[in-house]
Amino acid sequence: MNGADPGIEEAAGTGWARGALLVLAVVLFGARFGLSVIAIVLALIVMIFLHELGHYLTAKWAGMKVTEFFLGFGPKIWSFQRGETEYGIKAVPAGAYVKIIGMNNLEEVDPADEERTYRAKSTWRRLSVAVAGSTMHFIVAFVLVCIVVSGFGLPKPMTTLSSVSGPARAAGLHPGDKVVSFEGAAVSDWDELSTAIRARPGESVTLVVSNHGVRRTVEAQLASQRPDGKKAGYLGVGPAFHDVRHGPWEGVKQMGTMAKESVLGLGHLFSPSGISHYVDNLTSATNASGGSGGARLDRPTSVVGIVEVGSQAAENGIVDVLYLLFAVNMFIGIFNLTPLLPFDGGHVVIALYEKVRSMIAGRRYQADVAKLMPLTYAVVLVLALLFVTTIYMDVVNPVSIR
Repeated sequence: MNGADPGIEEAAGTGWARGALLVLAVVLFGARFGLSVIAIVLALIVMIFLHELGHYLTAKWAGMKVTEFFLGFGPKIWSFQRGETEYGIKAVPAGAYVKIIGMNNLEEVDPADEERTYRAKSTWRRLSVAVAGSTMHFIVAFVLVCIVVSGFGLPKPMTTLSSVSGPARAAGLHPGDKVVSFEGAAVSDWDELSTAIRARPGESVTLVVSNHGVRRTVEAQLASQRPDGKKAGYLGVGPAFHDVRHGPWEGVKQMGTMAKESVLGLGHLFSPSGISHYVDNLTSATNASGGSGGARLDRPTSVVGIVEVGSQAAENGIVDVLYLLFAVNMFIGIFNLTPLLPFDGGHVVIALYEKVRSMIAGRRYQADVAKLMPLTYAVVLVLALLFVTTIYMDVVNPVSIR
């Protein structure tokens, strides 16, 4: 029998040593920041892994050659070779990547592998690989939101009062009172009651309320404007909530709402007013450095901010954490479809552009990615600035949902 290769043994020993250090770092991190933070970090790592797994599986299905599948960047901690692909973990946990050969016309590839490159495959196979990462995010988001809406339910306001102030307190209403009728008309839900109140600014109204089975009639004088200054009837009551379970279709509607908010949020961020607001947030964070923190969640956040918000959400229970992870998956899925390189959406646009040009020319057309590099470098620069400044704000002036 031949003896073991000392070089391989040394590499394996180094890899396991780095792995042991990584495990030790995780244990110390958990001891310092708590299990909820560890859970959020692991959830984000799984999310990143699933994104790249989507690219990996579709690339393999399309017959493309995948040479690497790594979590993290930088120095290699641990890896193994299986077939033509190397799998492993790297030291900097800032993401993950799958290396597919021949992603564009600039990459040199062994002629023997040319037919297995990304660029050599059909439009629809390239599209399937490009959108696979975002698709995985949307699948995860759907599962998470269905767990929330079907397993736990969504809070629905009732006509039972949880808080009273101003005109309501003066009229003798109390927390726990259930509004049965308003001005002689029966009310069955909070939206109906609040609409009726807003429609009668400054009027005297009659309510019938029930508390522990005892009904009584209450006369109340509505204010003519709300605390925010808007003209509308104001009683000064807040509703109690109860959870109502829904079917999967409600999950789809929640996804549609979140997708719309993500697109509008991105549009606002890069608008003149959004850029101005971002600079104001950055300045405010600098001025608040060393203070108690507590910034509002009205600015872009980094992974540091997401972990901080997640740890705060965990204090309210698992539902808030699941909904946060749902929102994060939806946003990243949408953001990755931005139609510019280096986003996945950039590869989608190139594939579609090449398809249209090929149809017009009657022969295979391949885009020259070199022409896009100045714009790509500009996009990378913007992303780098966002990466650095959001981490800075999340460290010196953390966001708070408390």
